[in-house]
Amino acid sequence: MIYEKCELGKLKYVLRYPDGFDQDKSYPLIICLHGAGYRGDDYERVMANPYFKETEKHEAFPFVMAAPLCTEDTWFDLWGALKTLVAELARTSFVNEKQIYLMGASMGGYGTWQLAMSMPEYFAAIAPICGGGMYWNAGRLINVPVWAFHGALDTTVLPEESKKMVDAVNKKGGQARLTVYPENAHNAWSDTYANPELFAWFLQHENSNAQDIVNEYSDADAFG
Repeated sequence: MIYEKCELGKLKYVLRYPDGFDQDKSYPLIICLHGAGYRGDDYERVMANPYFKETEKHEAFPFVMAAPLCTEDTWFDLWGALKTLVAELARTSFVNEKQIYLMGASMGGYGTWQLAMSMPEYFAAIAPICGGGMYWNAGRLINVPVWAFHGALDTTVLPEESKKMVDAVNKKGGQARLTVYPENAHNAWSDTYANPELFAWFLQHENSNAQDIVNEYSDADAFG
């Protein structure tokens, strides 16, 4: 697999191409958001993240992977740049715009939930890991299938955070599921990245263009 160090504005990111990559063909894309432990200014930080190491072990892995580097305190400090990156990648000639997937762990799990709710029209499916989000806004994900993961023994981000989000999406009529690892603490990502079923599940979904996006937070009296 080939790695390329890239930059878009102030946002650094790494692209990894699958074996036999041909820029004239179209590929599914996974955007990966790392957790707080990999923040920094050096590309080697993001390249050391376990989603690269674990997914390299999968046979015939067909995805282009894009991994931005958080050079600030949280992903929310780079929010505009992240959204610009998603839009730019979607326009890339070798990316199948109907097969763009999003995943991330811990801080990246929070980023995954929120980025998908911010721009659901871009994503065919998402996999937030040990994260959480604004569950009152879950109607935004009615057309974005979700498979969330969490460790039952996690005291850094409580498992209830994933459960609230999954329950909220399903209550709105979406398709969300949650896998809880009974013996895992905060590290729910290693088992998830190693799971070939997740990536087969990604490929079962194509973008439905987020039709009928629901916005239910315009009432000032109800939402402050």
